[in-house]
Amino acid sequence: MRETIDGALFKDMFTAGALIVEENRQAINELNVFPVPDGDTGTNMSLTMDNARSALSAIEPSGIGEAADITANALLRGARGNSGVILSLLFRGFARAVKDKKTADSKEFSAALTEGVAAAYKAVMKPSEGTILTVSRIAAAAACEAAENGLDIEGTLKAAIDAGYIALAETVEQNPVLKKAGVIDAGGKGYMLMLDAMLSSVKGEAQAWPVVGARSPETREKAVFSDFETEDINFIYCTEFIISRSNKKDPQLLSEFLGGVGDSVVVVDDDELIKVHVHNNCPGEVLTEALTYGSLLTVKIENMREQHTENLSREKHSSTSSVTTEPAAEKDTAVVAICAGEGLAQLFRELGADFIISGGQTMNPSTEDILEGIEKAGARTVFVLPNNKNIILAAEQCRALTDRNVIVIPTTTVPQGISAMMVMDMGASDEENSASMTEAAAAVRTVSVTYAARDSVFDGTEISEGDYIALCDGKLMGTELELEALIPKISEALLEQSPSCVTVFYGSDVNAGEAEAFSSALGELMHDVDLVLLDGGQPVYYYLISAE
Repeated sequence: MRETIDGALFKDMFTAGALIVEENRQAINELNVFPVPDGDTGTNMSLTMDNARSALSAIEPSGIGEAADITANALLRGARGNSGVILSLLFRGFARAVKDKKTADSKEFSAALTEGVAAAYKAVMKPSEGTILTVSRIAAAAACEAAENGLDIEGTLKAAIDAGYIALAETVEQNPVLKKAGVIDAGGKGYMLMLDAMLSSVKGEAQAWPVVGARSPETREKAVFSDFETEDINFIYCTEFIISRSNKKDPQLLSEFLGGVGDSVVVVDDDELIKVHVHNNCPGEVLTEALTYGSLLTVKIENMREQHTENLSREKHSSTSSVTTEPAAEKDTAVVAICAGEGLAQLFRELGADFIISGGQTMNPSTEDILEGIEKAGARTVFVLPNNKNIILAAEQCRALTDRNVIVIPTTTVPQGISAMMVMDMGASDEENSASMTEAAAAVRTVSVTYAARDSVFDGTEISEGDYIALCDGKLMGTELELEALIPKISEALLEQSPSCVTVFYGSDVNAGEAEAFSSALGELMHDVDLVLLDGGQPVYYYLISAE
């Protein structure tokens, strides 16, 4: 009979929960349809929890208050996806309730669960029933009732689990998207698996964590993406980021702004950070507003329509393939490219890239993000095109983290990556491709046109906030109040390359008319050079211009 939870037991409980979610991550992923689709719920929850598990493993907590605080902070910083952010909120409220406590009895534990639910509901702009929110709320309410009736920790947790599974089975009827797919909520299932493992830990049965299904024979074990049309996804981009707070601006204002441009809004804040998740159609607009609260620490943008199309393709392939006991043959070679902007991503796909990671300037993907792309590319040898000097090192770390042969081509700009893709030969050896791709990338000159976010000094030149800036291969070549004044300097830098072709990619903040005018003015100064204008859709840079 366990009357209280101390720091050591909480650590064991959370560790057990993290491990069982990791063990069942794919089963949880296969339930995911809400919103349609939003990444991989099981993967997001698992990676979020693993961040906290790692933080806990490094300490011997003095009490439940310290253990919960470390867990909540690590979850917030490592939160991925809507489910990961909500999970971090549940533990954030829990941590506040047990702050400075050495132990918590069943009443204090159940009250902390309730505080966690309140924190999650407060941060989610438009809470939807039939989600992890519903399941956690009903489980917490049952825990409080059990504790009031004098049950100990074990009895209180069991009551929460029994009620939570009933709530989980009902999510298929509460949420129209889940009902159409015939599945229970993925985040709710992950949460209940965690509670199951926590109870096993309290009972000293950590080695016998159950792998629990839906407990409802009427529901499917996985979502079928052909139940939905890609066009049903009203907001295309799943955008997540963390802001380092630099002012006292109220995060509630950010939440209200996001509610006006998207949905699935979750905003979590503390004294140092603001964590945001939102579905929207213009990530550039969202990130611009975010910068008024502080600097961006991490950014992740995913195209949910693209995800849905890929899932449809996999389902179609699976349904038409003959049954075999042999695994599918792995490709010999694949390419992972990193870029931001749908136009650029589509160009890489057309050139043969197998997997695109959204990222670039101001939004560098982590080694873990790149490693995930390498694994999904599914080949014995995977070429990685970082396309940014700040991403090369992270990409190189992947070599030691996978059995695949990872070859990083040190491309520092997107145009270099495109040129590298154009010379890749699937019939050539890895060594031949590596040499030719590196050589092709090195032959490209890239001019980037952007703006100054603040007053600064760069390469010995004073720059004022709002100035237009032109960079040639990362080095400052000019700054002007008017964009047109930069065009002669840009043409001069490009002509030094004696190019046969110049390609202008215009960004998300430039309309087609403006891009045509810019391209025409540049072309007038570059006689006998073929000039191509393409919609890159990239954030941050108005124009990316390559000469080769």
